[in-house]
Amino acid sequence: MTTSLEGSWSLVLGVSSGMGLAVAQKMAREGGNVIGVHFDTAQGQEKAAVAAEELRSHGVQVHFFNANAASQTTRTDLVPRIAELAGQRGIRVLLHSLAFGTLVPFLPAEGQPGMMPRQMNMTLDVMAHSLVYWTQELHAAKLLRAGSKIYAMTSAGDVKVSSNYGAVSAAKCALEAHVRQLAVELAPHGVAVNALRAGVTVTRSLELIPEHGELVERAAANNPHKRLTRPEDVADAVALLSAADSSWITGNVIGVDGGEVLTA
Repeated sequence: MTTSLEGSWSLVLGVSSGMGLAVAQKMAREGGNVIGVHFDTAQGQEKAAVAAEELRSHGVQVHFFNANAASQTTRTDLVPRIAELAGQRGIRVLLHSLAFGTLVPFLPAEGQPGMMPRQMNMTLDVMAHSLVYWTQELHAAKLLRAGSKIYAMTSAGDVKVSSNYGAVSAAKCALEAHVRQLAVELAPHGVAVNALRAGVTVTRSLELIPEHGELVERAAANNPHKRLTRPEDVADAVALLSAADSSWITGNVIGVDGGEVLTA
């Protein structure tokens, strides 16, 4: 059954830029209300405030919180507030788009440190394990209802190796495992859980990868569409998948890359 997203509530973790912002914009254009969590300095907060006002111009409710989405304190503080805002409607869409991890080789290069345990643990906690913890909290608060959709952003780095991407690659593999487990456990509740594997997309997080220039050049040349993936492509996929109550598409890694993985 296809339904309207008008009046629904989306919770976007990582809302201030990239995929998260594009999804928030798409949900607002569809008439959906948006709760966003981001973790920014003063300049980033100003940009987030501007983005929130732009979303409100579509006549929807928008609430952004500048807090560490990977923190238990943040979840403890925000879930009751989210319950107050969403009310009986619950959360239709949860997007996990947290891209904060350590980008260094495992083994030390000359004069440079290698991966430290605290860096590895932080990367997996933020980019993978926090999906489980948010889902647990939202489920306990009865905010995930039949028809709710959970999306986690992964990448082709789950199977490809580059010199600085090891911890993030491990996090993406863990994230996809979490998606499968949550999909099975939430199936009786009618909640779908999927990972979205976007193609190479120019975002703030991509630009932090030392070899990002090479990745962009190769993807632009090889993508069958002859262009890079855009955040809006991901947003369109989220809206399309979220417009149905069915939970029958679940537990998957869904490519949103224009066929990039076929020719990379």
